[in-house]
Amino acid sequence: MIATEREAEKQARIIADFPILAKPTSRGQRLVYLDSAATSQKPQAVIDALVHYYTTDNANIHRGVYELAERATDAFEGARAKVARFVNAAEPAEIVWTRNTTEAINLVSFSWGLTNLRPGDAIVTSQLEHHSNLVPWQLLAAKTGAQLRFIEVDAEGRHILDGLDNLLDGARLVALSHVSNSVGTIAPLETIVPRAHAAGAVVLIDGAQSAPHMPVDVRALDVDFFAASGHKMCGPTGIGFLYGKRELLEAMPPFLTGGDMIRSVSYEETSFNELPWKFEAGTSNIADAIGLGAAVDYLEGVGMDWVRAHERALTQVALEALRELEPLGLEIYGPRSGERAGVIPFNLGDVHAHDVASILDTQGVCVRAGHHCTMPLMRKMGWPATARASFYVYNTERDVEALVAGLRQAARVFKL
Repeated sequence: MIATEREAEKQARIIADFPILAKPTSRGQRLVYLDSAATSQKPQAVIDALVHYYTTDNANIHRGVYELAERATDAFEGARAKVARFVNAAEPAEIVWTRNTTEAINLVSFSWGLTNLRPGDAIVTSQLEHHSNLVPWQLLAAKTGAQLRFIEVDAEGRHILDGLDNLLDGARLVALSHVSNSVGTIAPLETIVPRAHAAGAVVLIDGAQSAPHMPVDVRALDVDFFAASGHKMCGPTGIGFLYGKRELLEAMPPFLTGGDMIRSVSYEETSFNELPWKFEAGTSNIADAIGLGAAVDYLEGVGMDWVRAHERALTQVALEALRELEPLGLEIYGPRSGERAGVIPFNLGDVHAHDVASILDTQGVCVRAGHHCTMPLMRKMGWPATARASFYVYNTERDVEALVAGLRQAARVFKL
């Protein structure tokens, strides 16, 4: 067992915080949600924060001098301060609201990348990357004449750092996922970041899979940019953020233009607002930013050290339980030892991952199936697709048992 009685009580309280988990599936089964790497469920506190804003504080921000608008502005900027504290940014002005991690990465690509990259420069990423941390750099390289280079990974999805200094020679940007959404690898940033900086490169980290699941300290990591999505960390969809060091953000031109990101406009020219509003054109996603602030409050209340410890222990339990199914043809991917995130991709014999996921769905078990927006990695590994179970704060050993039982049922259905 991974939980003491005290831990079990805490786990029960957490599960009770998520109203969707109390609702049975259409077949009357207990919902076993194992797809948090795609999006997390939302605690009642976040739902309440959204309802409260729309029922008591709804107004546009930054412009109004009346009480309602001031309340909305205070809540919106208060949420920014919460996110800054959550990732240990030096100041709230280093947090820029975006729709999601993807938009945050594109902001850096268009604003920093087009301004700073030249023919002959190099962009270094890895073979593990989500399309959102690959396609923008492909387009940026094509526009600027920069070269795109890749840190290779081994058969378990671990970064191969032999020859890293050669890859970094001439690099102006290193862009890596902190945690792989596809195989659960945790990037060795403590090794890569200082070497990237020594080579003169700026470092961007895709934190979509790390910010929800482990303590993140952007200053301790010494990253230049860090992007994350609210919907994966108990917050609403449609809101995310970009952390950037002040000196970099100040030197970058705006990404989008229009209202709110300006200081002064004439018919001939425009001067731009100060940080972070220079990058936030138009009416912001006020409600969902406030909802993300409530999600940060919730996660801090749970404790990010606890979140990481819980997922580490649960992942180990799941790996051990799933390996008992290897005689049925179950193949598990990703690092087999050492640190990995709460993401377990697998295939069952020669059954397509979508068919496995469909059988699991009949048992009330929700897993993702497909290429997980990592098509190049899938081709490299020779996997047409994988099924993926991913864990979060509300998952328990009981969910692991349901997954194993569902896979046994799938093996019976497909006569494995």
